[in-house]
Amino acid sequence: METKISIINHSDILELKISPLRCLQWVEESFRRKYESQIPPKISLHPREWDFFNTMPCLLPNDIDRFSVKVVNRIEGEIPSLKSQILLYECSTGNLLAVLESSWITTMRTGAVAALSSRLFEKSDASVYGFVGLGNTARATALCLLSEKDSKTVTFKLLKYKDQAESFIERFSEYSNINFEIVDSAEEVVATSDVVFSSITSANGLLCPNDAYFKPGVLIVPIHTRGFQNCDLFFDKIYADDEGHVKGFKYFSKFLNFNELSRVLLGEAKGRENDEERILSYNIGLGMHDGWFATHIYDMIGKQAPTFKMEKIENKFWI
Repeated sequence: METKISIINHSDILELKISPLRCLQWVEESFRRKYESQIPPKISLHPREWDFFNTMPCLLPNDIDRFSVKVVNRIEGEIPSLKSQILLYECSTGNLLAVLESSWITTMRTGAVAALSSRLFEKSDASVYGFVGLGNTARATALCLLSEKDSKTVTFKLLKYKDQAESFIERFSEYSNINFEIVDSAEEVVATSDVVFSSITSANGLLCPNDAYFKPGVLIVPIHTRGFQNCDLFFDKIYADDEGHVKGFKYFSKFLNFNELSRVLLGEAKGRENDEERILSYNIGLGMHDGWFATHIYDMIGKQAPTFKMEKIENKFWI
């Protein structure tokens, strides 16, 4: 007997035209059910200094009946620099259901989590959003952020890097409610923004070593954790998608106030309490989000995806 396994490619996912708002809904749903899932810390292996292979398993809540594992790698000089695939299984049978090319999933769920962090932790009158790193993850973050802003006017401060700021502006030129400013230093982004999203994948040292630039009320969202370790020592509150991802940080024991984002969503922990608090939100990335997105996408595509066949062993003894 043979088992049919779906192959879901990048182009198949794009054809679904999943909205940024839907992505936000999916990450919020999954965060609310985090403690019903089994999410071990990712395993990260480094063939070279900045290159990595991460393995991210997750057992979703029992009623969903799915297990997923994603392998994501970043290889210097490759295009795209981040690549990933997901294996999706049915828990009740152990059968492999699908193999998904997951670059879109990784990027959009990461952007959606960053935007959700902004919604939860930004100060009440936030309108200026700084971006350090202007690749696909920053674009996904902006799309998800804008999906909840309706016609509210916002300012995007973009850290200049090659021609990426101009390309970013062109990508969002259809939005009439965005004012763009290109700035020359990370310090200026930090000092003049209400929320700072950093999506650079490597950083040599601190991006803004002068603590005075971090004004009261600022929210820092270091999507790939790089460059803001000084904030660990004096920010009023620090949140993370999972404590296991940050408890090994050098200054974890010195965090003034720490909790998980899911606890805030569930009403079990306080979020921002006033517009003066400096808040840091670390979202290292959960395999739960990958599995949640993969499950929805598999269910949406159904039997439309191409398949490959794998022989199913029928005999109990075969050696």
